[in-house]
Amino acid sequence: MGEFTPQLIHSLRNYSREKFVKDLISGVIVAIIALPLSIALALASGVSPEQGLYTAIVAGFLISALGGSTVQIAGPTAAFATIVAGIAAQSGMAGLATATVLAGAMLVIMGLLRMGSMIKFIPYTITTGFTAGIAVTILIGQLKDFFGLAFRSAPVETMEKLEEVIHTFGTVNLAAVGVGLLALAILILWPRVSRQIPASLVAVIATAAAVRLLALPVNTIGELYTISSALPALQLPDFSYDMVSAVLPDAFTIAILAAIESLLSAVVADEMTGSRHNSNMELVAQGVGNTASALFGGIPATGAIARTAANIKNGGNSPIAGMVHAVVLLLVLVLLMPYAALIPMPCIAAILFQVAYNMSGWRTVLQVVRTSPKSDIAVLVLTFALTVAFDLVVAIAVGLSLACLLFMKRMADVSVIREWEYIEDTPGHQGRLKAVPPHVMVYELTGPLFFGAADKIPHMDRETDKRVVILRMRAVPAMDITALNGLRKLWEECGRKGIQLVFSHVNDQPMSVLRKSGLYGQVGADNFQPNIDAALDRAARLERERV
Repeated sequence: MGEFTPQLIHSLRNYSREKFVKDLISGVIVAIIALPLSIALALASGVSPEQGLYTAIVAGFLISALGGSTVQIAGPTAAFATIVAGIAAQSGMAGLATATVLAGAMLVIMGLLRMGSMIKFIPYTITTGFTAGIAVTILIGQLKDFFGLAFRSAPVETMEKLEEVIHTFGTVNLAAVGVGLLALAILILWPRVSRQIPASLVAVIATAAAVRLLALPVNTIGELYTISSALPALQLPDFSYDMVSAVLPDAFTIAILAAIESLLSAVVADEMTGSRHNSNMELVAQGVGNTASALFGGIPATGAIARTAANIKNGGNSPIAGMVHAVVLLLVLVLLMPYAALIPMPCIAAILFQVAYNMSGWRTVLQVVRTSPKSDIAVLVLTFALTVAFDLVVAIAVGLSLACLLFMKRMADVSVIREWEYIEDTPGHQGRLKAVPPHVMVYELTGPLFFGAADKIPHMDRETDKRVVILRMRAVPAMDITALNGLRKLWEECGRKGIQLVFSHVNDQPMSVLRKSGLYGQVGADNFQPNIDAALDRAARLERERV
């Protein structure tokens, strides 16, 4: 069970006062960074401001305490914003809680089944595409608050929001735009002044003061939402059949996205620290953290790359830093939460604009477009477009399907079957040309033999004077049942024409398939030779026996 030991246990074995001081300082700094982000992401998700803090506190503490990464910081992230908003609008908070608990259970099961390595099966183009798409959806979702627009309705879908922005742009509030631009300016320029004090915190304080002192006609959080500093209370989700069946697809989406983003964040952390995370333990922790978050009024959580990077840069060296970050946010919730009512909505929009910009990875997108094959570009563009126009489930499903189809086409293209070029492959005789008797036909098979390439297997459907056909399979790493059936048909065609089929240099996986299917026994062990020399000797013996 060592595989499922939290990194906290390993970290405490050689823990020291010096390490604790570093973790304490880093945890406080990360909490200051996480405070406005948690509130902003909660609002972007269509829930109350304090629910973002509930998530960062509960899920952040548990994921750090139980996780498989030393420095991972968890909490609400931008990737979930549009998904959560959609679930909350369609199924209410009860549906969101149920979906999140179910997603947590799925994540725990994924971890226990050791599916942490499955992240590698998600193509880079898909993760890049949907990440950029989520960034655009966040940006579009914040246009209303940034410009102070008076929407005629409350649209949920991204394209509907964009349409409403266009139709109501005549209601733009110049005071709101001014506050938003001030916040953006601070977010961009303040890091040049100081990196110790987060720019988002400065932007929040400056814009709140401006709106208050100048009595600007700009909406604040307190005018649109009820602010609570109460501790989260235990809430049992609705596990009725109707509710579970309604939110099960949403739960699956949350689980997959949480797994992808948390493991990607852990990989980034590994690269920055030179360490190695335990992906399966991380999935279990993500599951426990999300379940607990939902039970205490929070929303889905996952590893946050930006906050994790900030933790590393500020000296965090163990899960204690993430736990300190959660405790500090708890103190803020109890003591300072009423002051959050003063934060202007355009400032929140500006913070999310920056989040979207950093999340978009536009430089990565441009690099992929410049350097990748057209098929990979097509997957990226399609995933991006579907994420914006529809949702993440459709985007990942279609993008992954297209990526698989394109991969199979590439594999089929590299699978070649041709008449042998007469190049010796036995040790000590490299490059020697070999004469092939006139009664023998040698085919060279190259690449994986699967259903996409099975049609390339030769046929004996025409008259021929050949009495032995040799299949040289040294370059065939794998074979599936469709290719096996193709080989069986070839063997049957050869039998009807009095032609003996001989196999040369069959690798382990294809040989296993041939043995299990019974074709190995039907062809005969003598007709399976280790190399081309032995196969040609076998053909010569068959000819002598015939005579």
